[in-house]
Amino acid sequence: MKVRTVAAAQGNSVVDPRQLHSPRFVRYFTRYTRRYVGRNFHAVRVSRDGLPELPPDRPVIVYANHPSWWDPLIVLLLTDRFFAGRSAYGPMNSETLKKYGFMRRLGVFGVRQNWLWSGAQFLKIGENLLRDPAALLVVTAQGRLIDPRERPVLLMPGIAYLARRVPAAILLPLALEYPFWDERYPEALARFGAPVLGHDRTPARLLPLLQRHLEEAMDVLARDALSRDPSRFLPVLEGSVGVGGVYDVWRRARAGLLGQSFRPGHGDR
Repeated sequence: MKVRTVAAAQGNSVVDPRQLHSPRFVRYFTRYTRRYVGRNFHAVRVSRDGLPELPPDRPVIVYANHPSWWDPLIVLLLTDRFFAGRSAYGPMNSETLKKYGFMRRLGVFGVRQNWLWSGAQFLKIGENLLRDPAALLVVTAQGRLIDPRERPVLLMPGIAYLARRVPAAILLPLALEYPFWDERYPEALARFGAPVLGHDRTPARLLPLLQRHLEEAMDVLARDALSRDPSRFLPVLEGSVGVGGVYDVWRRARAGLLGQSFRPGHGDR
């Protein structure tokens, strides 16, 4: 099978992510992810404020903070829920992608880190993908795992240069964090921030704006997380409940003796 390539800097080339992207595999892996995440989290929730309502005729760049290994799986569930009509792509360290080669079928493409032309490589691939108005590019723009409480929020500059090349693109901040509330399992919380339109801004002017919008979304999400109030969130996935082990055996037996139905949640009475 002949696979097209996208020219990168200085004569190097990389495989066009669209050639390996498989919508069928994306659907299969999304179903698997729902089960896998559901076994490890109490719920996946997104703040009701700021849910994305974007025009369908413009490409979108979702740029997120990067607090956890779980980020790509949570983002997959969010894109399936809120961007079902779009083809999603995202960069990953090339060395890491070698370990998870199947992710190329999900639209993930490799970008070499600590390489002279890595920035040009990312820009070339991103620009090529975003020529499609139905495209969605998801970037963990901090470039490394960082605690969601660290301030100020600093982003890799490549996203601002990419926005300059694709002025039609809508830039949408996404805040993520994973607190424990009342249950044995953690919550996966997300919040979409205010969209940013790059247009005529230079990268030097656009980057601080992007950082500020993401930091604002992270700050509001932190306040919502501190409230421990599920009503502030829209549930995307209901996961595991219960304490487990002898504790749930005792609670189930007690409910039976009292003629009550057993409710496994730790906060349930």
